[in-house]
Amino acid sequence: MTSAAPHDLVVTQATLADWPVISGWAAAEGWNPGLSDGPAFFAQDPGGFFLGRIDGEPVSAVSVVNHGPDYAFLGCYLVRPELRGRGHGLTTWKTALAHAGNRTVGLDGVVAQQDNYRQSGFELAYRTVRFTGTAAAGEQVAGVRAAGPADLAALTAYDSACHPADRPRFLAAWLTAPGHRALVRAEGGRLTGYGVIRPGRDTLRIGPLFADTAADARALFAALTATAAGARVAIDVPEPNAAGVALAEAAGLRPSFETARMYTGPVRTYARERVFGVTTLELG
Repeated sequence: MTSAAPHDLVVTQATLADWPVISGWAAAEGWNPGLSDGPAFFAQDPGGFFLGRIDGEPVSAVSVVNHGPDYAFLGCYLVRPELRGRGHGLTTWKTALAHAGNRTVGLDGVVAQQDNYRQSGFELAYRTVRFTGTAAAGEQVAGVRAAGPADLAALTAYDSACHPADRPRFLAAWLTAPGHRALVRAEGGRLTGYGVIRPGRDTLRIGPLFADTAADARALFAALTATAAGARVAIDVPEPNAAGVALAEAAGLRPSFETARMYTGPVRTYARERVFGVTTLELG
């Protein structure tokens, strides 16, 4: 898929080899991408990433990652600062959005772009707030343990109940990516939550943090931060989850960034009350 634009902009699908460029731009925006995010992102939809180039040099990017027949997620919408305001971003956006076909598209939009997203047919669902701070000494809690290969089927089912679409390819890569530490909580042989902590450019990132109850979420959070005492951590909490906000505040984390979850149409019903921490703002 290619698209020509004024000023000789050419938009093509990106490859995993282009990810350092995209993630570097994201880091410059203060988004704090994870150090090992790329392979898991591309595992979900290798054709869902796009770059705009002028004379072969990357100038713009966006991802439209298909999660299934009915749902896609848009992220990584970036233009080099010195080349903004020339239409490169919009051309890249339009080219990439065609990849979603008739799917409902979701995104987590930064404040500065939310009016533009509304004009493109996206409607607000809720706000997401990034809480950041220094991790206190956590502890291992009974019933929380490291996730293993034998947990993959149960984790995939649990994740699907907490997300607008199934994403088994992404999850298999996310749980085992270099530097990612995945924990589960179980009771009576039944999964009651799971969480992942991973290294980012600026802070450790917690995501997802999915749990049946606030007590399950607190136990997982404590275990995830048990080896991170004194380190900076961040978690993106959907604002409607009051228990998730309270958990972050009780841990001494403070709001540092916000986005808006927006959709172009309906999404399937999922257990939003279990989402104490979003997996990643780039893929939802």
